Amino acid sequence: MSRVVVTGGCGFIGRHLVERLVDRGEAVTVFDGAPPPHGPVTTFVAGDVLDPTALATAITADVDLVVHLAAVVGVDRYLSRPLDVIDINVTGTRNVLERAAEVGARVVVASTSEVFGKNPAVPWREDDDRLLGPTSADRWAYSSSKALTEHLTFGFVRQRGLRATILRYFNVYGPAQRPGFLISRSIHRALNRRPVVVYDDGRQTRCFTYVADVVGATLRAAESPRAVGQAFNIGSMTETTVAEAASLVASLAGPGVEVTSVNTRSALGSSYEDLQRRVPDNGKARALLGWRPTTGLTEGVAATIEWARANPWWTALPDSGADPDLAAAA
Repeated sequence: MSRVVVTGGCGFIGRHLVERLVDRGEAVTVFDGAPPPHGPVTTFVAGDVLDPTALATAITADVDLVVHLAAVVGVDRYLSRPLDVIDINVTGTRNVLERAAEVGARVVVASTSEVFGKNPAVPWREDDDRLLGPTSADRWAYSSSKALTEHLTFGFVRQRGLRATILRYFNVYGPAQRPGFLISRSIHRALNRRPVVVYDDGRQTRCFTYVADVVGATLRAAESPRAVGQAFNIGSMTETTVAEAASLVASLAGPGVEVTSVNTRSALGSSYEDLQRRVPDNGKARALLGWRPTTGLTEGVAATIEWARANPWWTALPDSGADPDLAAAA
């Protein structure tokens, strides 16, 4: 690699990926609508993936690799902005793939564990079936939009000869993540001396993956000839209940942090449907990419808490989740 474009490079995973690329000496262009956090070490192009003209100013003929991270993510956002989820995730990805095909760049497309839906047969392999809920539940708009981006990517590979790889990230967490996800929100609330929130009984399980491990997988996929035309599960296979994760955050954040439970339906409404288990089979990534996660949950949460304590601007951000007091009163 020599010239790399990262769409959504100002986002959570994007900022960590860009920092790693810069450290390696790559020439990086960040394409995003948000102000750049990276300073003069990168080229910044302001734009929207829905605008092909703006994309063309970033993905030029000398670009070797495009890492497409731009998307609408987070439960709060796909419940409140289902049309944006579909437009940005589907049409935006189509625009990125079209432009990359025009200039001959390689592409890594970020997908999600959500594509598997609620298939109960875990761990999920890359070719396992998808099982979704009704179209009236907005959760499945996100799942379906990301699945359609995968169909688009495979279509460009097979019909247009695009060199592309799909990575399905599983419950990524780490420093600088918006406090709208389980680990980040729990840390944010704990450091602000507010109760950590668990939905329902907290027995739902997830496999949390530290962002540095995800960045490592992304770079391996971008560099491996064996990854072209493939999809990979990128996630830890260590299954942790939501209650265990919340209790871990509370214990590492210091004494006096409580864990409280709220009803999912009251907090998030009828258009949300929770999943009981989400577990990847990451054997394909181990076999073809030589990748496996190396950061345990305790180590990763401790590092994220340390970063958050050193960055008070982050703890001053608004809580992006449902307020448990309002949920209790609903």
